Amino acid sequence: MSRSGYVTIAVAVVLWIGVVAWSRFSQVPTPDDETSPTATLMQYTMELPEPIDGGEYPAAEAFLLLNARDQASRLAAANQIEKHWHIANVAPILEGSRLMQRLSSRQIQILEERTGTSFGGDTHQWYDYLWNQPYEPHPHLASFKSALYARIDPRFVEYFDDKRPATIRLDEILWGGVVRDGIPPLKNPEMLSAQQADYLEDSNVVFGISINGDARAYPKRILAWHEMFKDTVGGISINGAYCTLCGSMIVYDTKFNGVHHELGTSGFLYRSNKLMYDHATKSMWSTLTGEPVVGPLVGQGIKLKRLHVVTTTWGEWRRRHPETTVLSLRTGHRRDYGEGVAYRRYFATDQLMFRVPFHDRRLKNKQEVVALRFDDQSEPPLAIDTAFLNENTVHHDSIGTQRLVVLTDPTGANRVYDPGEVRFERWDGNDRAIDADGGTWQVSEAGLTSSDGTVLPRLPSHRAFWFGWHAAFPNTRLVGG
Repeated sequence: MSRSGYVTIAVAVVLWIGVVAWSRFSQVPTPDDETSPTATLMQYTMELPEPIDGGEYPAAEAFLLLNARDQASRLAAANQIEKHWHIANVAPILEGSRLMQRLSSRQIQILEERTGTSFGGDTHQWYDYLWNQPYEPHPHLASFKSALYARIDPRFVEYFDDKRPATIRLDEILWGGVVRDGIPPLKNPEMLSAQQADYLEDSNVVFGISINGDARAYPKRILAWHEMFKDTVGGISINGAYCTLCGSMIVYDTKFNGVHHELGTSGFLYRSNKLMYDHATKSMWSTLTGEPVVGPLVGQGIKLKRLHVVTTTWGEWRRRHPETTVLSLRTGHRRDYGEGVAYRRYFATDQLMFRVPFHDRRLKNKQEVVALRFDDQSEPPLAIDTAFLNENTVHHDSIGTQRLVVLTDPTGANRVYDPGEVRFERWDGNDRAIDADGGTWQVSEAGLTSSDGTVLPRLPSHRAFWFGWHAAFPNTRLVGG
């Protein structure tokens, strides 16, 4: 290829990254198959290899050549894909079309004739069809994804390899529109005292964490631009992962069996939930479970410990924790950190930015739920509608043998505790809970403490948008919907 050709591709990549980044950060909800506005990203020049595995599968390169510059290459690729048809061919056809923003007439013809389904150029319906089929991946789907996304960020090749184990469907891993760590995490960010944080209004939303008496507040208005922070709180190294698209903020202890895992933002999504990656092995990690799902660390029993976090207002958190520190605006990045600026339009509608395979209309997509699951329980996860909890400020429930009680304060903040054999009847919304025998318990971030010193511990939970939690755990039991 000539130098001018490489320059054209480079410019197109830069422009496209800028377009998607602006879309993500200005938060104009867009179709989930919105990708490259130019065709130059897909201008491959190569020879078409023979089909693989005894001719059962077309070559992975054939799917790249479906969008080649010259018509002869496109025709040869289409003929090979059609002749050696397998249901596994649907995924790479659709994934390539995301970067082209369209399915060609020839691709539509192949899909319709070979699947017996007529969705035309509607990639949304084609993805719904694909994801509701038994998972039969092309044996070189990972290599295809590696070659495809290397045109956007060469580092993406480190995620995808045909020999890397995976516990999730590769065809559901979609590019989120940014390069690796293109949404920059905050590492050991500067903190202010509550008195110094004059940029915050009492009504501003914060994520509150208290570990070993060390109280910290991380405003949503800042984390919406960064989606991850790495910090040490109460002597514990933590990683806070905020998935703006699915509305979840989860805090993990970064050490497992004494090994620290340095995590970052991969640039990819699974069912609209962000995927993290670790710096050492480039394995992809689930934000919702804290475990590796693609790569060398899969199958090693690694699962980070979830820590408790509360979504509340700055005024309420500061009242409860006057000694708290809070994120400074001096993050090292230039952003408009005004309340509600980032993702304004996304949060303001019920539209999704990326497609998910399952939908449940008992709640609106972005209705918030308190999400709960416990690793030692075989029962389905639990989601409790926050609107229900606002009306039922003391709510007892269970997942398998694990009992729980949710206390919701007047600001709508939810804290979940292990009640053991104790039944709570009411609480003052502040710092006193009353059990069925009239006993009084002190309410704190760490637990519930009785007058005789008995402590009922806090349980890890977090808020999430209903659609995102249900997409990840479709067997979830819903309360309040």
